Amino acid sequence: MRNIVIIGAASGYGASNPACQDGPEVLRSFDFLEQLEESGIFYRWNGILHHEEGEDRLPAVANTCSRLADRTEAAIRGGDFPIVVGGDHSCAIGTWAGARRTTERLGLLWIDAHMDSHTFETSHSHAIHGMPLACLLGYGSAALTKIPPSGAKLLPGDVCLIGTRSYEKEEKELLDRLGVRIYYMGEIRQRGLGTCISEALSIVTKSTTGFGVSIDLDAFDPMEEPGVGSPVPDGLFRNEIAEAFTGIAENPDFLALEIVEYNPYLDRKFATAHAISDLIEAIAA
Repeated sequence: MRNIVIIGAASGYGASNPACQDGPEVLRSFDFLEQLEESGIFYRWNGILHHEEGEDRLPAVANTCSRLADRTEAAIRGGDFPIVVGGDHSCAIGTWAGARRTTERLGLLWIDAHMDSHTFETSHSHAIHGMPLACLLGYGSAALTKIPPSGAKLLPGDVCLIGTRSYEKEEKELLDRLGVRIYYMGEIRQRGLGTCISEALSIVTKSTTGFGVSIDLDAFDPMEEPGVGSPVPDGLFRNEIAEAFTGIAENPDFLALEIVEYNPYLDRKFATAHAISDLIEAIAA
């Protein structure tokens, strides 16, 4: 079993509301992951990365993602299993750039209510946390796409989106044009999440040499998980995700896990903080 390393990414500059940047520190300070050790899952924190004070938004995000990429790469190369805890979803640019450096071809499951596939030219809000998947596919600001390895970190056929239900036409047009497989909530409810996850995993592992899972907590139904950056109704539930991912940790090509957009200020009775621990136990054990 690989050692689990928790990397905090206090990314907040990518969102209109920076509250999610405090999520990693709340999780660490209040020991919300301590129940993992009770289940025999041992982990250590590898610090929390913060934006540099005084930097403008775009350079700050690029700088943080570059440092996160280095830390993620080092963990994987050292034989550890990194779990990145954000922070807004802009940190995904760094997480998966770092993972890509360790493998020839990377696959990725993107579990999210949103597509996160805008560029500055198409975005209505210009919020960078709505752009990371586009950047990983090679589209968007050069400040973000040039983080090594420069250009696209992912091929469109090696990516699947799961839980999608809130998006703009411009980002849908990009993903449709590229041929990215998208599992909308309607299909998931019709076919079952387990079936869709199994199929998506076969897609992202078919031609790749390593893969990862990025979970935006807004993929979950906010009635169950209130502490998220951008809540969207009619989402997934914790237990069905846990069941669908049973046994995934046994795959040696599973390189990293990312859980982002935890907003502790909206988290009633810290329900979502406990959900993060449950997710890690289910997916990484």
